[in-house]
Amino acid sequence: MPEPTKKDEMPNGQPEESVAPDSKGAPPLPEISLEISPPPEAVAEVKEPVETDGKKPEPAEPEPLQAMMAHELSPIENGSNQPQTGGVGVKEQAESANSTVKEEGHCSPPLPDDDAAAANTTSPTPHAEDASSIKKLSVDLPNDSVTVPAMGRKDSVWSLGDGQAPEDLDKPIDTPPLSILLIEKPQSGTVNVGGDITFVAKVEAKDLLRKPTIKWFKGKWMDLASKTGKHLQLKETFDRVTKIHTFEMHIIKAKENYAGNYRCEVTYKDKFDSCSFDLEIKEDGQGSQNIDIRSAFKRSSEGQEDAGELDFSGLLKHREPKQQDDTPEVDVWEILKNARPDEYEKIAFMYGITDLRGLLKRMKKIPKEEKKSEAFAKKLEPAYQVDKGGKIRLVVDLADPTVDLKWYKNGQEIRPSPKYIFEHKGTQRIMVINNCNSNDDAAYSVAAGDEKCTTELFVKELPVKIVKDIEAVKTTVNERIELECEVSEAGAQVKWMKNGVEVPTGVRSRYRVKCEGTKHFLVIDDASREDTGTYSIMASGGTSEARVQVDLKPLKIYQDLQDMTVLLGQPIKLHCEIYPGNVPGRWYRNGQLIQPNDRINILQRHKNHRLEIETSSLHDAGDYTFVPEGYSQSLSAKIHIVDPPRVHLDSLNFPENTVTVVAGNKLRLEIPISGEPAPRVVWMKGERVILESGHRVRAETYGDQTSLTIEVTEREDTGNYKIVLQNEAGEATASVKIKVVDIPDPPEAPLVPVVGGDWCSMTWEPPKYDGGSPILGYFIERKKKQSSRWMRLNFDLIKETSFEPKKMIEGVPYEVRVFAVNAIGVSKPSEPSKAFTPLAVTSEPTMLVVDDVTDTTVTVKWRPPETIGAAGLDGYLVEYCVEGTDDWVVSNKELTEKTRYTITGLSPGCKILVRVKAINAAGASAPRSLQHSILVKEVIEPPKIRVPRHLKQTYTRRVGEAVNLVVPFMGKPRPKVTWLKEGKPIEPTHVSIRNSDCDSIIFIRKAERSHSGKYEMTVQVDNHVDKAIIDIQIVDLPGPPQCVTIEDVWGGNVALVWTLPKDNGNAPITGYTIQKADKKTMEWFTCIEHYHRTCITITELVVGNEYFFRIFSENMCGLSETATQTKKSALIVKEGLQVKTQEYNDHDFKEAPRFTQPLINTFAVAGYNTTLNCSVRANPRAKVIWMKNKIIIIDDPRYRMFSNQGVCTLEIRKPSPYDGGLYTCKAINDLGEAQVDCKLEVKGGFTFYELMQRGVPLHLIDKYMNEAKIVEQK
Repeated sequence: MPEPTKKDEMPNGQPEESVAPDSKGAPPLPEISLEISPPPEAVAEVKEPVETDGKKPEPAEPEPLQAMMAHELSPIENGSNQPQTGGVGVKEQAESANSTVKEEGHCSPPLPDDDAAAANTTSPTPHAEDASSIKKLSVDLPNDSVTVPAMGRKDSVWSLGDGQAPEDLDKPIDTPPLSILLIEKPQSGTVNVGGDITFVAKVEAKDLLRKPTIKWFKGKWMDLASKTGKHLQLKETFDRVTKIHTFEMHIIKAKENYAGNYRCEVTYKDKFDSCSFDLEIKEDGQGSQNIDIRSAFKRSSEGQEDAGELDFSGLLKHREPKQQDDTPEVDVWEILKNARPDEYEKIAFMYGITDLRGLLKRMKKIPKEEKKSEAFAKKLEPAYQVDKGGKIRLVVDLADPTVDLKWYKNGQEIRPSPKYIFEHKGTQRIMVINNCNSNDDAAYSVAAGDEKCTTELFVKELPVKIVKDIEAVKTTVNERIELECEVSEAGAQVKWMKNGVEVPTGVRSRYRVKCEGTKHFLVIDDASREDTGTYSIMASGGTSEARVQVDLKPLKIYQDLQDMTVLLGQPIKLHCEIYPGNVPGRWYRNGQLIQPNDRINILQRHKNHRLEIETSSLHDAGDYTFVPEGYSQSLSAKIHIVDPPRVHLDSLNFPENTVTVVAGNKLRLEIPISGEPAPRVVWMKGERVILESGHRVRAETYGDQTSLTIEVTEREDTGNYKIVLQNEAGEATASVKIKVVDIPDPPEAPLVPVVGGDWCSMTWEPPKYDGGSPILGYFIERKKKQSSRWMRLNFDLIKETSFEPKKMIEGVPYEVRVFAVNAIGVSKPSEPSKAFTPLAVTSEPTMLVVDDVTDTTVTVKWRPPETIGAAGLDGYLVEYCVEGTDDWVVSNKELTEKTRYTITGLSPGCKILVRVKAINAAGASAPRSLQHSILVKEVIEPPKIRVPRHLKQTYTRRVGEAVNLVVPFMGKPRPKVTWLKEGKPIEPTHVSIRNSDCDSIIFIRKAERSHSGKYEMTVQVDNHVDKAIIDIQIVDLPGPPQCVTIEDVWGGNVALVWTLPKDNGNAPITGYTIQKADKKTMEWFTCIEHYHRTCITITELVVGNEYFFRIFSENMCGLSETATQTKKSALIVKEGLQVKTQEYNDHDFKEAPRFTQPLINTFAVAGYNTTLNCSVRANPRAKVIWMKNKIIIIDDPRYRMFSNQGVCTLEIRKPSPYDGGLYTCKAINDLGEAQVDCKLEVKGGFTFYELMQRGVPLHLIDKYMNEAKIVEQK
């Protein structure tokens, strides 16, 4: 959920008041119109224009200044779409890519959303009589050397950015560090307008392995790499003799706005160097000038995008020289930095700064130092805002999630309730306030330990809006008037106004006001002509107004004249009835008085008045008016004389009203029409209407004819065109059929279903559109995929939709395409077919052998074919049949890419034959079959546990960690697995065991020290049994030493003695950590860590201090949780005694070799590297010799020997069964010798067939097979 929006505040802490766009209280605007295309985020509502009748608007009274912190707008570069709008009263044109200023409308420029409210406020202007009291303030800006035309021009081709910001003026100038990459830096330069200048940077590359990266910047952020062109060029060179990189930046035909600060940055890996330099553009007759900060922050526009930026355009105008006073200059920046926000307005008014909003933007950029909190990683925002009835989330992020947290409202602790909900998410603590109302508008705080952060919550009252507007009332004297309005909230306060003045609602007032829920009424019981006026109701969210007109008793019209539409030649009868009766009147037609005659009769009978015309003519059409005598009112009606429309298709000599045209030609079809009044003509094709403004297809009507024009006909123009004529007399329709003939569409991409060695078979579908003419045949083309040259295969048209190209090169990819031909011409080519390659099948697979047999499955493996060819290899197909039959059954429904497959679902005891085929795009190869049949019967394999290398030693884990051990084994059929711990069955509630066909998993979710011990695994198949023991050790932190005593104190030394801890954590104690503390402060400091003995002498103690000592024990899990402290303290006393040092005899560390870790019998897998490891201890260093079967291993590339810190390693590369045997490691020095032995067994050796393939003699094969059997029996 997004964070709540912060409530905007004024400098005095009061919430900002927004002025509605249509507010009547806004100051009048001058007659200036801005037609601007702003970016979407800058669009705002435009104020209602105020007409001034060409007169200058009177200045509005200054409103209370409201400072708003607005978001800083990004600078404009390279013709950005952001408009630069001018201020009110300043006659300037901002020429931009998407903005145009015209002095003819009545609107204000669009404002950004964040600045809309600020635009409706005016800054206070100091009075003329106070000008002498304003202190003089001026700041030398960094770009004061830029000429005046350079600062005012806005028509540059490209911009190089802005110079130094005013807020950086007061920063101290730091001494730049010594360059680590640049040996020559760019220097500041001056150039005249239109001149060229070059900046050079050099980097020495003697110690660099590659070219460094360089970037050129204008100002702080503009990367000039994207601005290169006719005015800017970047160049790089390298001198191989001097090993120097030269980087150059050329500025060509410099313009006035190119002046400013530039920066060069060089990076290489973790090195970085930069250099800043300035460019000054000079123009004859122009010099630098100092600019007063008060003129820099004069408001040039209210609430526009350039607010807050320095606007020097006012300085370009001619001004009368002002009288300079001797008032000392004042640093306003420092005054504002040290002042409170509610004093900004007063300071700005004092020093004549009118653009306070822009000044506050500059102040906002100044970084603020915030004290880092120890309890909070992220505090509450200063303020939050929420609509009434809404929900708000207050979020803090704790640095310590264990600390207690309390929430307060106005100092009172908040308890959880449906109103206040507390949530925890990681380190975040969230309080949700539901259904916010005015009581929730308060100060909130949260306390974490001793720290507290506060915020304010503002509940925004929703504005009362007008739901139903007032309706205008027109009545007569003495009638009752009731104005009704409905608002959005019941009981809301509203104000009734008449002609802008509040309506009096006292006891003696003629006006009565009442309220019924959300409805408000204004009642006038006895209306008079003085009640005529504009009545309005005002609410906090809008206004509504209506006109009330009170007149005398009007002339009553019981029956008004009715507009009539009469067919030509039909009679016309006009009738009206008015009150009072017996009022004579006159009849007018088009303002001319009508006199009765033979064709026209005028009749009157009491209230009834009639005008009758026997036979209508076209001249009788017009506006008829009856004017009663003595009244200003009149009755009017309009008479239309009409004639039905007609379409004259008989003049066209087209058969069946069908027009045929060839695609690409122009068509103009003219059809005569008639009707009175002139009918409205609509051309339609289907449901689509053809417009007169169409570009290619348009319909036109001239007097008594209509035409359809198609500039360039297309096939889509074929169809029925409907002509619809309409006027007041009726409607007429007609249809014309247009047929456009064209070349056919290209056929779909052809398909190549069959591919041979040098030919293929292709098919295609006829084109969907035949061009309005039957298809005569097809042309075929082909090309090599890598070529762009197509070759036609037939010169006579092919009537069918299939073809067989021939004489292609095997292994070369080809593509084919098709052309369709009709009487108009040849179509465009179809899309090329998918690339195909003429291919042949592969050779048969090789070395098919049986790998495994069970009661229901047979596993075979083989080698890939010797010849695969260009088609590659898609996979293999395995087939089998029962011996004595020829019914081959496909075992794998889908091709297998592996060279090993298991045939399942076989009957025990049957004999089968197996064969394998290689499949590719060209088809199946010749099969490779087994020479002999296979008996489906499982062979018993004795069980064998293959203990992983890391489980052959003690397996150690800490308390609380998970234990997950996988022990693989072999055996057929599936062996039975049992586990014992210390000779007893394992309880499944403590240890989980899961067995499969090939391994057993022992799992302990959370290890405890009671899980330590020896676990025995037994695997049994029939009478064959194999066992393995796994030693698991669960260790924990040790306990502290049992007793620590001070043995002796002399000089600045203290001797300590302690006993071993009672609990070693089920692991050997590896050391101790000794700490000391002064009795005065009792702050503990570590003296020594990882100490191994149980006695120590602490030295360098301060004389006169009294010390306590404590000791932590340590094992492989870490330090003990607590320490044992000495009961007594040791006081270091200054003594004059001489300490007699005892003679010390050096210990003789020499010893004969002794193996601390012996070799372990190992099983290795043939073809995978294996290592033998042991550790020896000897002084002097012993010479290590490795032997195999009592024969020293010397200069054999299959063995590698290592010795590091007494650890001896023998690595055997890709062992084979011949590498199995007895290995010995022998260590020898001057004091003696020692040796250890182990047996290495290599599993997975060669089969008899593989040894035959390798050409091994038969007597050696027989010897190897016998040795393998003996090893398996053992």
